[in-house]
Amino acid sequence: MSRPVTDGIDLTDEQQEFVSLARDFAQREIRPRSRAVDEADVEAPLDLWQKAADIGLATYMLPAEYGGGGVTDLVTQCLVQEELCYGDIGIANFLTSSAFFSEPILHLGSAEQKKRWLAMLTDGVPPVTSVAVTEPDVGSDSASLQTRAVRDGDEYVLNGQKTWISNAPLARYFIVFATVDPSLRSRGITAFIVERDRAGLTVGAPMRKYGQRGTLNAEVFLDNVRIPAENRLGPEGQGFYGMMGTFDASRIMIGAGATGLSRAALDATVAYAHERTQFGKPIIEHQAVAFRIADMAAKTDVSHLVTMRAARLYDAGQATPAISAIAKLTASENTTWVCDAALMTHGGWGYSREYFPEKWLRDAKLEEIEEGTSDIQRLIISRSLTPSPVRR
Repeated sequence: MSRPVTDGIDLTDEQQEFVSLARDFAQREIRPRSRAVDEADVEAPLDLWQKAADIGLATYMLPAEYGGGGVTDLVTQCLVQEELCYGDIGIANFLTSSAFFSEPILHLGSAEQKKRWLAMLTDGVPPVTSVAVTEPDVGSDSASLQTRAVRDGDEYVLNGQKTWISNAPLARYFIVFATVDPSLRSRGITAFIVERDRAGLTVGAPMRKYGQRGTLNAEVFLDNVRIPAENRLGPEGQGFYGMMGTFDASRIMIGAGATGLSRAALDATVAYAHERTQFGKPIIEHQAVAFRIADMAAKTDVSHLVTMRAARLYDAGQATPAISAIAKLTASENTTWVCDAALMTHGGWGYSREYFPEKWLRDAKLEEIEEGTSDIQRLIISRSLTPSPVRR
């Protein structure tokens, strides 16, 4: 099996332990369930959720002061995510989704809110959580959210509709991003923690998806949902800051997950190319196949390297939205190419559900769409560029 390099970074024994733990869990628990979860379509592997929680993989990225594993550096988180996604990217994203929920709280929450809402994630039976941003008419333009939050004394009243919300069918707690004034755009966005049992909050049926079926998605409806003002994260209008801060980290993590998927496709293809014989010799000895696999290896390595660069810069406080976008764009488009190449190399068997390439190609496509499409990433990158000084 291919192993990610750490580019000269010396991991502590504790960091290496989490990476090895993730590698073992991916091979022993995740990969054997991958096909069955995909076929089930709308049934999340809650038993794996509990197993991951039992050994600390579901909350390894949370600060130790709240009961988490204390692995708060993004470099190690990316290495762990690579390993988990090598097993199955949809299942892995489900198992580590507590990180996505915790980020806005870490960015915006008070000391009391962090203690209240993060410590519960490390309980023996941790709750499934969710972050609700996307709306039917609002995708990548998060500043134009229409879900309203109106102050009423010591409460807020929330009204609106969210869609494509990960974990929504199972979540006990949501972080809902809403606006106190749509005319303010980003300056009106505010984050709220909303318990599932609040009157007026309902969740639609799980959506049937093309790929990554290990994570369930659904619509969330908010009809005069009343929550106490203490459930607001940060001041009014600061939610967009928390959202973007979350995306800066999570887009790099998407790069890591996409790299893990690419590694899975590459390893399976190399093994198949040595076993499959055509025209009297293994297909790896045919130049066209060998060159395709070489390109798969190169693109996988590039994805890993650009993601680790972004993670190092993030940990050093030097990452920008453009750096995160470069990691996501490169790794997500590379993994779609790599998985397509894996299917082509497997030929007709790659198109069959007896082999993984057709599934991996379906899984890969989401990486180009979630948390801002490839077009949005290109826009972020292009806006960061400035003309070079003219040399005379």
